[in-house]
Amino acid sequence: MADKTEIRVGIVGLGTVGGGTATVLTENAAIIASRAFPIRLAAVADIDTTRARDFLDKLGQKSTILYNDWRQMIDDPTIDIVVETIGGINLAREVISAALIAGKTVVTANKDLLAVHGGELLRIAGEHENDLFFEASVAGGIPVIQAVKEALAGNRIQSIMGILNGTTNFILTRMSEDGTDFAEALAEAQALGYAEADPTADVEGWDAARKIAILSSIAFNSRVTYDMVPCEGITKISKWDMIYAKEFGYVIKMVGIARHQGCAEEGFIEARVHPLMLPANHPLATVRDSYNAVFIEGNAVEKTMFYGRGAGALPTGSAIVGDIIQAARNIMHNSKARLGCTCHLDLPVLPLDEVVSKYYIRVSVYDRVGVFASLSAALRDSNVSIDAAMQKRRISADQAEIVIITHKVRHADILAALSIIENLDCTCEVCGYIRVENEES
Repeated sequence: MADKTEIRVGIVGLGTVGGGTATVLTENAAIIASRAFPIRLAAVADIDTTRARDFLDKLGQKSTILYNDWRQMIDDPTIDIVVETIGGINLAREVISAALIAGKTVVTANKDLLAVHGGELLRIAGEHENDLFFEASVAGGIPVIQAVKEALAGNRIQSIMGILNGTTNFILTRMSEDGTDFAEALAEAQALGYAEADPTADVEGWDAARKIAILSSIAFNSRVTYDMVPCEGITKISKWDMIYAKEFGYVIKMVGIARHQGCAEEGFIEARVHPLMLPANHPLATVRDSYNAVFIEGNAVEKTMFYGRGAGALPTGSAIVGDIIQAARNIMHNSKARLGCTCHLDLPVLPLDEVVSKYYIRVSVYDRVGVFASLSAALRDSNVSIDAAMQKRRISADQAEIVIITHKVRHADILAALSIIENLDCTCEVCGYIRVENEES
């Protein structure tokens, strides 16, 4: 396209992420042009045109066209790239589909949409020989999507483990380092703006589950959707779990896990999100506060980790602008649709009950003779073998806490064992369980 002097970008939704994208495009315009091509923020579509106009004017983008209806932007033949930053599923799905059908490249950060309808949207992009980029949908400013899809394409990816939610990592860091309980750490996260007023999607693992679904699909070339990823939250983690984890040499993190078991194009996928006890020397164990990290193992690259800000206007805007630059290069070199959907397999996802792991169990019991024998029998009868067990703090004159770490066991078997333990005469309460990672897991 030798006659084209600039690439024109339109943003749908000028909220936090859209605003961050506009800021990066504006403030880094010169360096972007020197590395790729002049890229202009030509249009914005937003329902609050007064606020959007004020934001654009302060940014120095007085000539940017402002629409109050995204359809007007799609109909504008001069717009080359549409950036969707409105979030949600239904409207965003409509916007992206319409843009792709209209012949425009699309960039999005919408993990909620991609974790459910990513396959459909990539199919539409392929049918219309267009690109759909989504680097910012996982881990914000960390360039992990392109790394897995392109830089590590020569590997058989064996596993991905990620701290994929800054809110939960901040909460667990405060609990571990300051000895606070969950409620106090959550309140601090909310006060600092790391957690929403309703933090459910974060603390229950839903946000991370969407991201691990996207990563699994790319890494293993088989479509994994959000509903296939079981998740457990951090609301039941206590400061005592943090203390005992340290005594055993572990750190508790909220981790998304994706593994491929079996031959290159056969076998099955493990995909899950839950709290995990990591050895203190594991690279992910050192990731603090609201930072994210993704730890990948491949048969050629071996172990590698990507680290950085997983959210925020400018980190996410950085990832989106990276996609815009890649899209602009494809447009200028007539190479759109160079790399589309890579999910050519149909591998099953292993049911959670069949997943094998070591477990940490914390039980409150009446302090009497025979308690260890009763707990051991309950575990033995459920095919659970004990690796370590010890009595910890005394809760009251006649109650104490016992902590057990098992050998590897099926999830279904640990649940069966806990059900038996819960009904023992010596049991006051089954306080909880946490999976344990080691070098052999």
